[in-house]
Formats: sequence, C-alpha cells, structure tokens
Amino acid sequence: MKRSKFLYIPILILFLSSCNSNNDLADGYGNFEAVETTISAEGNGKLMKFDVTEGQQLKKNTVIGYIDTIQLSLKKEQLTASKKVIASKSKGVLSQINVLKSQLKTAEVSRKRIENLIASNAGTQKQLDDINGKIDMLHQQIISVETQNAPIINELKSIDVQIKQMEDQISKSVIVNPVNGTVLVKYTEPNEITGFGRPLYKIADLSKLQLRVFISETQLPDIKIGQEVTVKIDHGDEMKSYSGIVSWIASEAEFTPKIIQTREERVNLVYAVKTDVENDGSLKIGMPAEMWIEK
Repeated sequence: MKRSKFLYIPILILFLSSCNSNNDLADGYGNFEAVETTISAEGNGKLMKFDVTEGQQLKKNTVIGYIDTIQLSLKKEQLTASKKVIASKSKGVLSQINVLKSQLKTAEVSRKRIENLIASNAGTQKQLDDINGKIDMLHQQIISVETQNAPIINELKSIDVQIKQMEDQISKSVIVNPVNGTVLVKYTEPNEITGFGRPLYKIADLSKLQLRVFISETQLPDIKIGQEVTVKIDHGDEMKSYSGIVSWIASEAEFTPKIIQTREERVNLVYAVKTDVENDGSLKIGMPAEMWIEK
C-alpha cells in the first residue's frame, strides 16, 4: 500500500501543474518606457542662470537659464564698427559713380545737340567724334569705379553674415526648454563652464508611457496597431488595470531578451510591441507590467 501511494504523487503533481498552465497568463510581459530627451548646451561659456531641479515639470518654450554672452556681444560691436568704416568707403565710391553718370548724361545731351547741328549743316563731324570719345571714356571710368566697389560690397555682405552668426549664437545662449515634461536628471549647476553639446538635463513626458513587451509569432495575428489592450501592474495584493493602445509592432523578429527568460526560451524569436498608456501618476519608468490582448 505504501508503494502505490508514492506512485500516485507524481501523477498528482502533473495534474496540478496542468491546472495551473491555463489561460490565466498574460500575453506579454515588459517594462514601461518614456521618450527621454537630453537637452544640451548650444553655446560656450559660464552658465549664469540655470533654474532646473530634478522632478520639476517644465512647459515647452520656458526660459530656464542663459550662458554668458559678453564676448559674443563685444564681437558683434566690433563687426558693426568695421561695417560702418567699410560702408563709408563704399559711399565714397558711389559718389564718384554718381558724378561720372551725371557727366555722361550731360555728354549725351551734347551729342544729341551736335547731331541736330550736323543735320542742319551747322556742325562738324569732328565735334561729333570728340563727344563720342568723351562718352566712351566716361563709360570706361564708370565700369572701372564699379569694379573697385565690388570687393567693398562683398566685404560688407561678409560682415553682415558674421553679425547674423553672432546674433544666432547670442540667441542660442538663452536656454529654452523644447518639450513638455518632467526633469529626470540634472547634469550641471549654475556658474559652471559649459560647452557646445554638453548635456544640461534630461526630460521626458510622463503623462503617457509606453509598455514594451515581446510576443511570439503565433500571437501576431491577434494584435495590430491601434488595437486596444489591457495593461496590468502590481497593486498591493491585486492587479491594477489600464487601457492601452498598441502604437508599434516590430517588423523583424529578435531573440528573447536574456534577462527575463529562461535558457530554453532564449532561443525563441519574438517581436517587440509598444503600447501607449495614459499615466495617472502611478506608472514609473522601468516598472514591470503585463499586457493582455482582448480575444
């Protein structure tokens, strides 16, 4: 009798195991993610003001600080002064051109008068040749002076470009928050020296998080983008449910992440799926959750 009792124990264990392997398992397991944006400096210099704290909620286009712009302002003033000096040279050249054009206009009037005199036999061909020679000479002088003015005009254009560059750098020295969100990490403090591309802080919109899970190929027909699913998280001794919308399904398969699966399951190919979930304040980045597909 004792021998037969021990024979029934493995059968009972198998039966209980089969009862537990029912459809009460979620269709996917994963962790919450958010679109994190690292805000970096766009200028070089001392960080004069930087009003950011971790956990702070910032609105888009909020000015949160600025970088020292004294050197940039001085450079802009220097370029502006150089532009005035060069512009005065250009004005002198332009005045010469205006004088020559005035003389050209007078010469053309004289030529017209001589042509009328010749037509009435009161003028000579020599007079016409002389005035034509003078007109040709004035044309050449105007071209010559305009040629002298071309480098000055190009230099003025170059200075205008440099001034615009200074103005752009000055405007970028003002630190403006580009997105709505919550500050996750702060990398620097006021009065520190920063540089172009150096991270200042990291921000993410936590009002809507994404649950990233992995599903098998056999589950693909049951899910599509825009589909509503149920997302559950641990809530005390129970599970708290949220409504989620599938926003992305991977087009290529990948191996199951090693950190969350057994050795046998790691050889399986799965597809990543992202589900958007409205955050009521309970959801955190990295929090584990389950996804249930409505069937």
